[in-house]
Amino acid sequence: MEIKAFLRPATTMLALFAATVATAQAEPTADAASGITLVQFFKDGGSLMYVLAVISVFFIANVIYLFATMRSGVTIPRAVFNDVMDKIRGGRFDEARKICDYKPSPFTHVAMAAIDYAAAVPEADPVMLNAAIEGEGARQATKLQARTQWLLDIAAISPMVGLLGTVIGMLGAFHAVSDTIASAKPVALAQGVSLALITTIAGLVIAIPAMAFYAWFRRSAARQVAHLECACSDLLTAILTQRVK
Repeated sequence: MEIKAFLRPATTMLALFAATVATAQAEPTADAASGITLVQFFKDGGSLMYVLAVISVFFIANVIYLFATMRSGVTIPRAVFNDVMDKIRGGRFDEARKICDYKPSPFTHVAMAAIDYAAAVPEADPVMLNAAIEGEGARQATKLQARTQWLLDIAAISPMVGLLGTVIGMLGAFHAVSDTIASAKPVALAQGVSLALITTIAGLVIAIPAMAFYAWFRRSAARQVAHLECACSDLLTAILTQRVK
């Protein structure tokens, strides 16, 4: 059920992204009769289109990475969690520590911090142990939430790059008109401005899906943090139960 619940929204988001890209490509393809193709569309955008292309590749790589890592099975591997908890309940803290060291994850980092504290302070105060777990848990939660920040940065930067290309293109169009003021025609100015808008279109094509994916993964990160908090609570209970025996 968990895999299906993950794949359903993931498939929906990818479909929306594909539809956005298809819509952006539809105009150059439809205008092929007038000589504007996808390649020409890219060339008319100027050198900043290469910058936007790099940003789009980075965006896609981030989405793939987040879909692969922003899952409960990665944040709290079920088999590792059960193994570590069994070792702790059995008083085998060294074995639990080795498992955490061998299979790193947000949960195992928190478990290692708790085990190390319990080993260093045999008569550990439960409040201090809880503070050690919460401290490492907060660091891992920050890391989880920081992964999504790149998408927000991309959503903010790409339209700004597109706007910069538009301003540069419009400046060039007006400059060309001013050089030939005697023979200048409104059509020539309109063509120059329309070509200048290409970078803005490309920037928005990147920014809109990036913002949508950011919203999705931000909520996913919040869910993972909530699951991690529950796992930390179970960890604290297991250690304290073992200590009072």
